Amino acid sequence: MPNVTELYGSLVFNDHVMQERLPRATYKLLAQTIKEGQPLNLEVANVVAHAMKEWAIELGATHYTHWFQPLTGITSEKHDSFINPSEDGRVLLSFSGKELIQGEPDASSFPSGGVRSTFEARGYTAWDPTSYAFIKDGVLCIPTAFASYTGEALDKKTPLLRSMNAISREAKRVLALFGKTVMQVSTTVGPEQEYFLIKEEDYAERLDLILTGRTLFGSAPCKGQELEEHYFGAIRPTVARFMDELDEELWKLGIPAKTKHNEVAPAQHELAPVFLTTNAAIDGNLLTMELMRKLASHHGLVCLQHEKPFEGINGSGKHNNWSISADGSNLLDPGSTPFENLQFLVFLTAVIKAVDEYQGLLRMSVASAGNDHRLGANEAPPAIISIFLGDELEAVVRAIVDSTEYTFTGDVRMDLGVPVLPTFIKDNTDRNRTSPFAFTGNKFEFRMPGSEINLSDANTVLNTIVAKALADFADAVEGASDFAKTAQDYMKQVLTDHQRIIFNGDGYGAEWQEEAEKRGLLNLKSTPEALSQYIEPANIELFEKYGVLSKVEAESRYEVKLEHYSKKVNIEGLVTARMAHARFLPAIIEYSSVVADSIAAKKSVSSKLDTSAEEALLEKLTGGINAITANIEILEAAIKEAVATEGALANATAYREKVIPAMEALRAAVDEQEIVVGHDYWPVPTYNHMLFYT
Repeated sequence: MPNVTELYGSLVFNDHVMQERLPRATYKLLAQTIKEGQPLNLEVANVVAHAMKEWAIELGATHYTHWFQPLTGITSEKHDSFINPSEDGRVLLSFSGKELIQGEPDASSFPSGGVRSTFEARGYTAWDPTSYAFIKDGVLCIPTAFASYTGEALDKKTPLLRSMNAISREAKRVLALFGKTVMQVSTTVGPEQEYFLIKEEDYAERLDLILTGRTLFGSAPCKGQELEEHYFGAIRPTVARFMDELDEELWKLGIPAKTKHNEVAPAQHELAPVFLTTNAAIDGNLLTMELMRKLASHHGLVCLQHEKPFEGINGSGKHNNWSISADGSNLLDPGSTPFENLQFLVFLTAVIKAVDEYQGLLRMSVASAGNDHRLGANEAPPAIISIFLGDELEAVVRAIVDSTEYTFTGDVRMDLGVPVLPTFIKDNTDRNRTSPFAFTGNKFEFRMPGSEINLSDANTVLNTIVAKALADFADAVEGASDFAKTAQDYMKQVLTDHQRIIFNGDGYGAEWQEEAEKRGLLNLKSTPEALSQYIEPANIELFEKYGVLSKVEAESRYEVKLEHYSKKVNIEGLVTARMAHARFLPAIIEYSSVVADSIAAKKSVSSKLDTSAEEALLEKLTGGINAITANIEILEAAIKEAVATEGALANATAYREKVIPAMEALRAAVDEQEIVVGHDYWPVPTYNHMLFYT
């Protein structure tokens, strides 16, 4: 058993290490940069770089890299060694302040949505000192932003940092109205990561899993999740060993992995960390995903992070637990008497207003080809944005809207009726697993993000829209002679105007779809529909006003996301056709020949032998062969049509409306054969086999 206190953060150039290794004056200046946003001069950077290099070398590092998040959604790194050859044939190990704060990776081979042409190669990475450097695989990794030669952001981190600045600035304005001057306002995130683990040998036999991350074929297992015994159940020994190693490696990197358990679906699991400042939390989540994929192989496993790797059972999400704090004090903590907590109510009102006004933008932020298979599937929130507040806060909101007195009923003590069991105070809100945006005590849980995505997009949008709502409040009440009354009147009007977004009921029910339509809420069911929100004039105006994205940057991201969707579905379509043609058809034909030979053999012995069962089976197999062949032709034609469709949106729409239905029809034809073809003849591991290993 490792000594966790010694292990934790041992590979991180964190505040503790900086205090030990930096001169006091340098540390103070760097702290001002990190906590107050003060510019960092090259002299300070040189001192920090030298200390960072010495620390990294002591831990076995020979190279460094600027670790950044291009628009692919994953992380990228180019390794440079510390060596600097001298004239006498030896080398010195050096690392300068300039090398720390700026890098020049090639920007032409990353998606840019037209911002950069192929021949325009220069790009820059810039050190993010608010996210600690760390050592991974013997390389000093320096978290950075990534921008083009002409200054446009080419990554997901830069807009996120800008949005954090925006919400900090506007929150400070609001807090000043309460007579509070704070040094730092920051949003925090705790990302819950769901994932599947299957055996390596099964994965190796599934071209669809290898190339797309999900099974494009597979009939329902005889047993799924209907017995509900996997959730929080005893963890398989192999999986437990993987989880133990994962914890250790995450703790070394200062990632506060806290909770691990079995999820609802068989072979599905979850890891949840303690909250961190948003950019650090997202860096940590990207590292967590990378380590999950890498470490699984140490235990003969493969980690699947696709939103829907298996049809018919729960997919995987990444719940984004979001809050906002000022100098460490949670601004979304209602306290024991939320009705009397004006500051809390102001921030709550801002979130409600923001989510309603920009519901389409929030939905867009989690749109992806994988997430389309998960949202609204009675396992994840619907594609309709709504807010769950719980009974007490909904009653508080209603009292404000109706100008009535709210009566606090007091704490409710739970007594389970067994003397030996302790009594305890009941929480003032229940949990609503069907809500996409639920208040859970002192934070909001945004449940729509899929397991595979980079959370930067969702949090960039969330920070920006709440910043705008806070600015609206400050604009409305600044200079008022009676601040409290003006604030209460403002909240009453805002909550009256935005009641439609509050829904405490069952988000899975068909009734909610109808009710949401009556309320005028958006229901953007697919990625091509949702992505159009990126370039709505009001949304571009919002991004530009708060300095988060320029019009060019927003439009480029729209193009990148549409292209990524089309390419993803195109790959899935090609793999579907290839597997059906090259794997399933030969197997079914071979088995049908065995059945036909059996019929012929029996008839050769005696024409009186009853072969009706075999003949019926052969008829099913032959019908399946013909159906699969026909559907392959339809799918290939649909892919050809989609490829030829010009325009990013039209192209993505063609894949959505033509290719995906053709894939589903071909899958249905193949899956129907899986249950009649002999097990030994079926060419790939089935759901029954993959999901229920020991």
